[in-house]
Amino acid sequence: MKVLKLNSISPVADEIFQGYEYGDAVKDPDGIMLRSFAMHDYPIGDNLLAIARAGAGVNNIPVDACTQKGIVVFNTPGANANAVKELVLCELFLGGRKIVSGANWAQSLKGQEGVGKLVEKGKSKFVGGEVLGKTLGVIGLGAIGAMVANAAIDLGMTVIGYDPFISVKNAWMINNRVKFTSDLNVIFSQCDYITVHVPLTPDTKGMFNKDTLEKCKDGVVIINNARGDLVVSADIVAAVEAGKVSRYITDFPSEELLGKENILCVPHLGASTPEAEDNCAYMAAKQLTDYLENGNIANSVNYPAVSMPRTSKSRVCVLHKNVKEILSKMLAIVSSQGINVAHMQDQSKGDYAYLILELDDEPTKASVDMLKSLPDVIRVRVL
Repeated sequence: MKVLKLNSISPVADEIFQGYEYGDAVKDPDGIMLRSFAMHDYPIGDNLLAIARAGAGVNNIPVDACTQKGIVVFNTPGANANAVKELVLCELFLGGRKIVSGANWAQSLKGQEGVGKLVEKGKSKFVGGEVLGKTLGVIGLGAIGAMVANAAIDLGMTVIGYDPFISVKNAWMINNRVKFTSDLNVIFSQCDYITVHVPLTPDTKGMFNKDTLEKCKDGVVIINNARGDLVVSADIVAAVEAGKVSRYITDFPSEELLGKENILCVPHLGASTPEAEDNCAYMAAKQLTDYLENGNIANSVNYPAVSMPRTSKSRVCVLHKNVKEILSKMLAIVSSQGINVAHMQDQSKGDYAYLILELDDEPTKASVDMLKSLPDVIRVRVL
């Protein structure tokens, strides 16, 4: 098996790829490991089976094109969650206290006489408030949002969470003192701080805009470590300048935001810790190798999660469209060749689905060719 690195990947992945041809000069790979490399104009070879993103967001990957070609795209949800959570907590304090501007002012006193007296005289310009007793709104209760909500409860904040798509797993993780709402207007109208943790989609793009910002409490602090385009830059600048938003803190600097008072831009540091990079690399590599070697899928953004232990002589994996009668057609082909199906799983995700067949005998070439010839079958692999 051959795996190409399109970015520098933590060396914890090296051990997982022992026995593979693995590196940044691999030609015609079976799999690709990447972080932020922009793949939209990257040539995709016919032999490519999977792409693993060592991180959560996959905006840099042409997911739709990959899905149509039967290329499974993995990400690593939760692997960098603690790193981002810690940055959000730091930004909560930065939002309430004028720490950055105060520290910069203190540095400017170097060389002046009587620094101690100057500090005492000037510190009143940098007075801020505590987060204790304030209300935090968390939009998006995935791995990161859930951890932020729990940590804020421990800080003595009132927390209101919003997520219409929350998973059962994450719901169980969240402190029972977190309040839930199905109405975003509750977040806007009641929260002193708002932090957003949702993916960028057509529905979420520009969710913080002139209209929604007007609904917010006066003096709200907004924190965005998710995606820059969730916030309309011109509208947030206007809201900050008007005092409606006391501070906007984001991990996504842009030309419109830089140099603006009370807008703090962090250089995309959310997941930039050695621990997070190790966790993401390990998780991505394990998912990629399990798919390449066993056909198991976990944490794919474009195909359903299907995983089975290897218990039989042969395994056939079929990526296919989610259409009526396709499963019965595939099983009819296998049985027509006198091959017994020992175990099977078939799951769908939107318009696409994935089938794993554990067979008691090796499939015949004829059966594989017939499976491939079905119009709604995208890719067939025999393992």
